[in-house]
Amino acid sequence: MIFNKIKKVFSNPMGNDFAEDEYLEIDLGKDEKENKVLVKLFVLKDYEDVTEILHALREGYTIAIIDIKILRKKDSIELKRAISKIKKTTDALEGSIAGFGENTVIVTPSFAKISKATTKPKQEKKDRWE
Repeated sequence: MIFNKIKKVFSNPMGNDFAEDEYLEIDLGKDEKENKVLVKLFVLKDYEDVTEILHALREGYTIAIIDIKILRKKDSIELKRAISKIKKTTDALEGSIAGFGENTVIVTPSFAKISKATTKPKQEKKDRWE
């Protein structure tokens, strides 16, 4: 085993057990965590649900999709407080936040930005032959 070889090297001060060109290879990559982006869905039922959302955002690799429909129907003041708190944290983390429809809020960490392009109303094209 690797540990036995290491033990022999350090227990023998002259290092006579190994030839000069021998080496010991240790694979450190097995314990590495993969940093993948996680898209996580949340339902905001109460103001207290904000804590779980903020914890996930602070980890740095979570894109939060938040359904606000229940809290919006229940208490609009609590909804405003919750969104304000999420927005402050998102700004501190240099992330993005945007509403999507009436019942969904999307929050991303700093490495992802939400395109907030405004759509212009369609103008009627005039026919060139008129």
